[in-house]
Amino acid sequence: MAEENREGRRYPQNLQGLLQLAVDAGSASDGPAPVEPMSEERKVWLQQALAEVGRGQMNEVEQMKQCLAVLRQEGPSERDGEDREEEDNNELETAFEILSDLCENLDNARDLMVLGGLDLCVSKYLCHDQSGLRWRAADLIASCAQNMPQVQVHLLGIGALLKLLKLAESDPHPTVRVKALFAVSCLVREQEAGLKAFLSHDGFSVLMRGMQAENEKLRTKSAFLLLNLLTSRPEQKDTVVSMGMVQQLVSVLRTPHSPVHEHVLAALCCLVEDCQQALTDCRNPSLDLEEFLRQRSRELKGKEESEEELEFCERLRALCFQGQQSEDNGMDR
Repeated sequence: MAEENREGRRYPQNLQGLLQLAVDAGSASDGPAPVEPMSEERKVWLQQALAEVGRGQMNEVEQMKQCLAVLRQEGPSERDGEDREEEDNNELETAFEILSDLCENLDNARDLMVLGGLDLCVSKYLCHDQSGLRWRAADLIASCAQNMPQVQVHLLGIGALLKLLKLAESDPHPTVRVKALFAVSCLVREQEAGLKAFLSHDGFSVLMRGMQAENEKLRTKSAFLLLNLLTSRPEQKDTVVSMGMVQQLVSVLRTPHSPVHEHVLAALCCLVEDCQQALTDCRNPSLDLEEFLRQRSRELKGKEESEEELEFCERLRALCFQGQQSEDNGMDR
């Protein structure tokens, strides 16, 4: 039996009815969401349904449909005020968190794509005015795209990469930038179409600027993604060297010591192998890199937590400078 409100609208009394209400309002096959604001009664029922989701009383596809219904029907509240706005945002964030948990399962990630959830993230929530919703949308995109070529191709086709790169480069909120870069990584690593799109949008410049950011997580993720791409796609070395990447990486090394330096040294080691221009850039006297590496090695020796960084430091010094004197003598003769 359904409950009837003052306007004559009937609301279901059980979970199945709630689900049907949400699906009718928010199913991907039904087209755009209604333009009218969600009524208070309807919001109450959707909030109750989210609580049911948390108690595991729906199957997983139904849970995703319910969460998407909440995300699709965001609209002005009938009551104004900061408390009400915060309540609305909390409800939306909860929906995203449930979806992220569910989409750790690859089948669910594919189902979310079919239900239109990823299109909703890209078209609406990556540009939302609330940073908490922007970064949750980026995080959900990353979870779904990771190791899922079908999902990656779909996201590339709807323009997700360019939006994510813009967020990673210039969003005012650091968490948004970090999550967006993570999503970029999930779209371009081991993905030919993703790498082509990344290059066409000048993605390496985004990584270069990311390594110069104040946020440590962003710097580390930028350096790690650069290393990953150079390792898997060595043909891109000439591209990044021509951008002045060696000089930029060395300048990062001269900032106060931090965990990002290990990844930067690894990236430099990767660059100078089989890339003569990178080797020449590292040997440029204006960088004074040999002396820097010698001093950094002295600082790191004996520190157990810095063993890998020390290894990269000594390896880079050997690659760049160990045979340089004999080469120079040969040229003199």
